Amino acid sequence: MSVPVEGSLDTTELRVLTLADLPAAVRLAERDPVANVFVLSRLQNGGLVPTRGGAEVWGYSVDGTLRSLLYVGANVVPVEADAAAVEAYATRAARSTRRCSSIVGPADAVLPLWERLAPVWGPAREVRRSQPLMAVGAPDPAVRPDPAVRAVARGQLDTVMPACVAMFTEEVGISPLGGDGGLLYRCRIAELVDSGRAFARIENDAVVFKAEIGAATPAVCQVQGVWVDPGRRGQGIAAPGVAAVVDLARGYVAPTVSLYVNDFNTAALATYRRVGFRQVGTFASVLF
Repeated sequence: MSVPVEGSLDTTELRVLTLADLPAAVRLAERDPVANVFVLSRLQNGGLVPTRGGAEVWGYSVDGTLRSLLYVGANVVPVEADAAAVEAYATRAARSTRRCSSIVGPADAVLPLWERLAPVWGPAREVRRSQPLMAVGAPDPAVRPDPAVRAVARGQLDTVMPACVAMFTEEVGISPLGGDGGLLYRCRIAELVDSGRAFARIENDAVVFKAEIGAATPAVCQVQGVWVDPGRRGQGIAAPGVAAVVDLARGYVAPTVSLYVNDFNTAALATYRRVGFRQVGTFASVLF
């Protein structure tokens, strides 16, 4: 349904996009392929066809030209959203009950969007206001990639699952096992393993280091879930492990590798910078 947006001398419109809007939506998201890799990957892999999970993409247009997107699913993610687009999204979103588990993306859109939605969707479990968005091409040659980091085989799924659960719980603050006993989370990890986008260093059937590639397009992929066994931290494992993941990702997934990290995680920031990552933007996350 199309909804005119009031308060502007221009002709503005907010509506759920359809398959006919796909080329314009992709062009818009490609303005910043690193910041928008999550939404771009969804557009390029699934188009704008309605999903079983009910995810949809809202489009904000001015004088008939698409200016911004909002991915609305388990995650709510703004794309190229200025103040007017944020206001339009917030007005529409506030009419419905929150169903997402997070709002994440560029801080200059996420934070004002949350400010408007907090009275209706709040409270949040946590608001992370400053998360450096980082990217790298070739890793710093001074950091030798760990040759023991390899793609996880399907037969190793049970081996890596405890590390994945530990990482998620440590990073997000809640267990991913949930009411279904972790079935959906296990399926997601299995999907990454099957696609060759889960990497680990495994010793004696235990994970020492691991990371995955989540969102990916032909140009950019995003590292997630970086984790080192707590008993092995401080032993110089992280930087070579991350460098190995960057090499593997660039060889098999996309030439530019990105990630975002909490600004208070100084150890992780130092590791990523050592490998060659440089900040290219700032994200924020609202977690429910």
